[in-house]
Amino acid sequence: MEDTAAVETSVTVSAFDVSRRPDTARLVLSSPKPPGVREEIIGVVRKAFHPTTASGAAGAAGRPPSRWGWALTALQSVFPVLQWGRSYSFKSFRSDVMAGLTLASLGIPQSIGYANLAKLDPQYGLYTSVVPPLIYAVMGTSREIAIGPVAVVSLLLSSMVSKIVDPAADPATYRALVFTVTFLAGVFQVSFGLFRLGFLVDFLSHAAIVGFMAGAAIVIGMQQLKGLLGLSHFTNNTDIVSVIKAVCSALRDPWHPGNFFIGCSFLIFILSTRFIGRRYKKLFWLSAIAPLLSVVLSTAAVYATRVDKHGVKIIQEVHAGLNPSSAKQLRLNGPYTVECAKTAIICAVIALAEAIAVGRSFSSIRGYKLDGNKEMIAMGFSNVAGSLSSCYVATGSFSRTAVNFSAGARSTVSNIVMAVTVFIALELFMKSLYYTPIAVLASIILSALPGLIDIKEALSIWKVDKMDFLTCLGAFLGVLFGSVEIGLAVALAISFAKIIIQSIRPQVEVLGRLQGTSIFCSIRQYPVACRMPSVLTIRIDTSFLCFINSTFIKERIVEWVREEVETSEEKARERVQSVVLDMSNVVNIDTSGISALGEIHKELASLDIQMAIASPGWQAIQKMKMAGVVDRIGGDWIFLTVGEAVEACVTLHKGTVLEC
Repeated sequence: MEDTAAVETSVTVSAFDVSRRPDTARLVLSSPKPPGVREEIIGVVRKAFHPTTASGAAGAAGRPPSRWGWALTALQSVFPVLQWGRSYSFKSFRSDVMAGLTLASLGIPQSIGYANLAKLDPQYGLYTSVVPPLIYAVMGTSREIAIGPVAVVSLLLSSMVSKIVDPAADPATYRALVFTVTFLAGVFQVSFGLFRLGFLVDFLSHAAIVGFMAGAAIVIGMQQLKGLLGLSHFTNNTDIVSVIKAVCSALRDPWHPGNFFIGCSFLIFILSTRFIGRRYKKLFWLSAIAPLLSVVLSTAAVYATRVDKHGVKIIQEVHAGLNPSSAKQLRLNGPYTVECAKTAIICAVIALAEAIAVGRSFSSIRGYKLDGNKEMIAMGFSNVAGSLSSCYVATGSFSRTAVNFSAGARSTVSNIVMAVTVFIALELFMKSLYYTPIAVLASIILSALPGLIDIKEALSIWKVDKMDFLTCLGAFLGVLFGSVEIGLAVALAISFAKIIIQSIRPQVEVLGRLQGTSIFCSIRQYPVACRMPSVLTIRIDTSFLCFINSTFIKERIVEWVREEVETSEEKARERVQSVVLDMSNVVNIDTSGISALGEIHKELASLDIQMAIASPGWQAIQKMKMAGVVDRIGGDWIFLTVGEAVEACVTLHKGTVLEC
């Protein structure tokens, strides 16, 4: 009994006069006007074009930086190499050289294979491993990421651009459109970075990317059957049904089993070296050079046996030398511009999502922060420069980045070493690739696909969030049975549906007080929290009270109040006399939300119930003041905290204790 008395004494409320409110409550109504849309846009632009120092302050003594200091800071912001290059050591250079050479041994055969996947001649994949990495090396912020062509983007280009122009019927126009898409993708990526639009990449959720990558990996794998079986005719469609039909119809024609034997043999060889590399960490280089060894050994075998004369498909001629200019091939006006822009925006987002995900994965291991906006700018300029030098869309490759990291890369200099090595190969060794079997390129691509299928992560998504798994599954099935763009559209549609459903029906919770504290929380989540009979405290769990959810919230609150009134009359207990709306989660409000608040107040007034509002967001309270809602409710009934609002309501009705 003494303990009970002590608890009641500790929560006893002194006489409270609403006219003598705590000073903290007046802060809500006296807060300054929040920045408008114009100020926010100006702030974004100023932040993009007016970089600050590394410390974020003007200067050491609080003075603004000089013109030269600002120029140096701006240059360092655009070219991070000027910042980290000052402390670059010979030891780091030695590590980067070894990493770059190891990277090139993997990148050369992969680039040739991915060019084939993109339905371009082999040299275009090698070109893409020269110019974009050089640009990224001076503009990028990731120390480990390896830039070049990747499987998913190659598939995107081939599947989407092929619908505009058939690469077999008009290869010149097809190449021109690929370069145009690359240029526009680079422009979009630079724009995302300059104007802090990185959130656009976040529209592709983690679950959507997992499903999309898995579906794309299976489609890419099925398409490699053309090279693995040495088929001459194949479908341009990417859905699995069309691919299986194409394989079945092509098998009726004569085909040489040597292609299949070569491809499978070297696929087993590459996967075996990868297993050894993972089992014994010091032998990581073995899996890195396995694709290059496969190319060398298979080329030598074909040349020695001349099986190319008996049905084994070979690359034949690969153009050597420096990247030729492709500036005059860009089609920035004409009948294909709109289609190219659509393809470019998809490629830009997918490429950025993959690159930033890869970069952040390895930067977290090394313990430094990756600047997403700078990454977008660096990637964008890399692709713009690449589009002018016969390259197609480049981004960060997970498999090559993992090799770069394992090889001990310390900076983006490894990308420079890799690019120089590929350029030397373009100058000196292209003629030796004449007899390289296409089946080996198919095996190299197939060996890279298991890393794109993350079954463990998909199971984790299912375990944690079923709606996210539906997004993952939608992207997977859309890519597999439709097309790449259908898979993306399905994933985005499910993601937006999830957002809309959660926005239409946000949580509206009845709150109770934890005994002996002034903490109010959901009575459903915390059953030990107790309610006060005379005060109904309700929290609105949405950041934006707007047209899409205001009716649901209004009806829910009014329904609860009427149920409380009827129940109290039936059971002859104390009637609800006040309703406190906790709006601490409501950051913003529109006219429909304001109208809903007015209707709630009107309904409560008709029931002779006092309405109070606690902790509304900055934008919300300003709009409520301008709309006159504050005047109708009464400025004395707007509070900073739920505790103050409940205290005022209890005191108004001559209560002395916050009963529980």
